[in-house]
Amino acid sequence: MSVEIVIKNAMKKYGDTVVIPDLSVKVEKGEFFTLLGPSGCGKTTLLRMIAGFNSIEGGEFYFGDKLINLLNPSKRNIGMVFQNYAIFPHLTVRKNVEFGLKTRKLPPNEIKERTDKFLQLMHIEEYADRLPERLSGGQQQRVALARALVIEPDVLLMDEPLSNLDAKLRVEMRSVIKEIQNKLNITTIYVTHDQEEAMAVSDRIAVMKNGVIQQIGDPKELYQRPVNRFVATFIGKTNLIYRNLTIDKNHEFIKLSEDYKVDTKFLGLNNNSEILISIRPEDFIIVEEKESMEAFVDSSIFLGLMTHYFLTLVSGEKVEIIQESTINSIYPKGTKIKLQINTEKINFFSSDGEKSLLRKV
Repeated sequence: MSVEIVIKNAMKKYGDTVVIPDLSVKVEKGEFFTLLGPSGCGKTTLLRMIAGFNSIEGGEFYFGDKLINLLNPSKRNIGMVFQNYAIFPHLTVRKNVEFGLKTRKLPPNEIKERTDKFLQLMHIEEYADRLPERLSGGQQQRVALARALVIEPDVLLMDEPLSNLDAKLRVEMRSVIKEIQNKLNITTIYVTHDQEEAMAVSDRIAVMKNGVIQQIGDPKELYQRPVNRFVATFIGKTNLIYRNLTIDKNHEFIKLSEDYKVDTKFLGLNNNSEILISIRPEDFIIVEEKESMEAFVDSSIFLGLMTHYFLTLVSGEKVEIIQESTINSIYPKGTKIKLQINTEKINFFSSDGEKSLLRKV
C-alpha cells in the first residue's frame, strides 16, 4: 500500500556545514514527486534521509502517521533504485528479483508467483536465467526496478536512475517508469538534475537550490509561471531582459523598443522601477508589423520540426528564439527581422530576480 509522506522542518548538517537548513514538504499518497535541482543542491541528501541512509539533525519525517526518524531502513518498507543499478552481478535476473522476498522469508510459492509477476510487468521474463553482464543498461535498470517493486513497498525512492543510460534509452525508460508507477499507484520520490526528465514523469516537482525548495508545482505551472529567476532558467530555456516600468496616469507598461511596448497590470512598483523580464524562446513571434523589436540573426540551428535562431536585439541583448521550420529557407546570418511577443506567457521579476511580480488571480 502507498502512504503519504510528510517532512517538517528537516535539517541536515555535515560538521558545521548546513546542507539543508529548514525544509518542509508533503507528498501525497500515490503521487509521483520529483526533487529537481543542480548538483549539490541537497536533493539526494534529502532522499537518503527519507530512506534512512543519512542521519537527521532536525525535523520530523512521517510515513502516514508513523514517525520514521529513528526507524531502521529495513523497517521503513521502501523500494530503492540507484543510479548505478546496484544489482548483484553473480545472481541471475530471477535471483536478483527474488532477493528481497527471500530475506523476508516468504513461502517459496509466493516468491515465485510475485517474481514472475514483476518479471512480466517489466518485460524481462525472457532474461530470467541470464547474469547481469549479458544485459543492456536499460535491461539492468528494469531488473533493479522489478527488485525494488516486488517487495510491495509503501514508498519507491529513485536516485538519478537513468543518468547512466544513453539518450534514447532514457526516453524509453522514463515512459516505463511512469507507466509502472501509474499502474501500481505507489508513492514515488524521484531525484534528477534533468528538467526534461522531471517534466515527463512527475505529477509535481520541487525545484531545489542550496538545500531550499524554491517552488513546488506541476510541470506546466513551473514552466509557465516560475516564482523567480532561478526556476525560470532551470526549467527550460528563457531570455532575460531588463527594462523600466512606465506608469502614465492609470496606464502601466514597459517599452521593449522605441515603438513596441507591452502593457502590465498591478506589478506593485513605482514609475521607472527596473524589472527583469523572462521570455521563453518559443514566445517570440517573427512579424512584418512596424511596432516590434528589431534584431539581427547571428546564427541558426535546424533541428527538424523547429529552428533555433540566435539573435542580437538592436538594443544590444542576445536572445534565442525558436520557430517552426519552414519548407522554404532559414534566415541567413545578418538578416534583420522584427519580433513581437506572446504577452500572455511573459513573466516579470523584481530586478534582483528573487520574486515574481505577477499577481495570482
